[in-house]
Amino acid sequence: MISNFKENFSKTSFLAFPVMLSQLGQVLVGVADSMMVGRLGAEPLAAASLANSIFFVVLMFGIGVSMSITPLVAMADGKNNPKRISRLFNHGFIINMASGTMLFLLIILSSPLLHHLNQPEEVVVLSIPYLVIITFSLLPFMLFQTFKQFAEGLSQTKQAMYITLVCNVINVFLNWVMIYGNLGFPALGLNGAGWATLISRVLMGLFMLYYIIKSKRYIPYTISFRVKKLSFPMITKMLKIGVPTGFQFIFEVGAFSTAAIMMGWIGVTALAAHQIAINLASISYMMASGLSTAAMIRVGNQLGRNDIRTLREAGFTTFIMVAIFMSVTALIFILFREFLPSLYIDDMEVIKMSATLLVIAGLFQLSDGIQVVGLGALRGMADVRVPTIVTLVAYWIIGLPLGYVFGFVLGMNEVGIWYGLLIGLTITGVLLLYRFHSLSAKLLKQKDSAFSTV
Repeated sequence: MISNFKENFSKTSFLAFPVMLSQLGQVLVGVADSMMVGRLGAEPLAAASLANSIFFVVLMFGIGVSMSITPLVAMADGKNNPKRISRLFNHGFIINMASGTMLFLLIILSSPLLHHLNQPEEVVVLSIPYLVIITFSLLPFMLFQTFKQFAEGLSQTKQAMYITLVCNVINVFLNWVMIYGNLGFPALGLNGAGWATLISRVLMGLFMLYYIIKSKRYIPYTISFRVKKLSFPMITKMLKIGVPTGFQFIFEVGAFSTAAIMMGWIGVTALAAHQIAINLASISYMMASGLSTAAMIRVGNQLGRNDIRTLREAGFTTFIMVAIFMSVTALIFILFREFLPSLYIDDMEVIKMSATLLVIAGLFQLSDGIQVVGLGALRGMADVRVPTIVTLVAYWIIGLPLGYVFGFVLGMNEVGIWYGLLIGLTITGVLLLYRFHSLSAKLLKQKDSAFSTV
């Protein structure tokens, strides 16, 4: 048993570590933006919070749609079927570009509605131009995601990591140039952060495109961008995984975005504090999602090989790994709760409020890690309907309403809102862990029964 754990730990780490760094690189774009914008004051930071809370929900839906490629490619790779892998890429590219275009139009057309969310008007005025700029990064980002998910389905996770980290460095440099007006450029403030994000994501898409087309590793697969010869059954199959996955992200990320809107009802200070705390929590979440991707790849690959026992071992190994990782981040958030916000802003009132929220963030780290790995492991089994229902109920029927009651009815304000989020995450983590256990145990029992009858 111990040897099996060591083997699964090694294989999962090999897949997960590059993805974790890649995910870290993506989220550090937002962290760098927030830190550098925070130096401009509480209002620009609050505006970034409002805009990112809207954009991130839409972005995560797009990521969810794109993730249908990975488990299906992993299953086909387990069956050694390169022709099907090629067709999955082609269909995934069409789906992702179409969804990216629709999401782009959705944000552009709905951005004026920010004026009707009962937010401080000075914050809304700053947030809309910034939101429009970063929205243009959706299409190049979806291009990047298409190639990234394709490569990860083939257990190739390092190149996306390298590209993401390089482009993150470029983003920070462009922030320094465009936000503050260095090297002869005009000081664009918050909008400068938006332009830096857009340019870095265009480069991410182009670099990943060039690598996949030129690498000898992908010669066995036909990389095609043609619309003809599409299989609607295959598109339907991919959408049945991608769309529910997108809604899973929406239900979770949307809960935090709705919490940001609630924070705006309290005031600019609460909204800025929420932005700092959620920005820091997103670092650990996105790194945990790297473990989730590894779980999805390994589970999907073992399902393709019909090795259910190894599938269970790989899944539970990843749960243990994420529990250890998130316990460490919980301690960091609690112990350094006053220092970490000071990296963003000099406003002591904002720092004090952020420190309080970081204690709650520390409390929900374990639940957040368990639920994101649970979603990944179940996605590897093509099980997305029940997890989507779980996230809907936990966040929107239980977590957010409780947050509203705690925050505004019981007068706990920003702390009450985050307690609601803590409860929603805990419920989700417990239910998804149980779902993986029961579903994989059922598959194992079915296989053993079939074997015993032979």
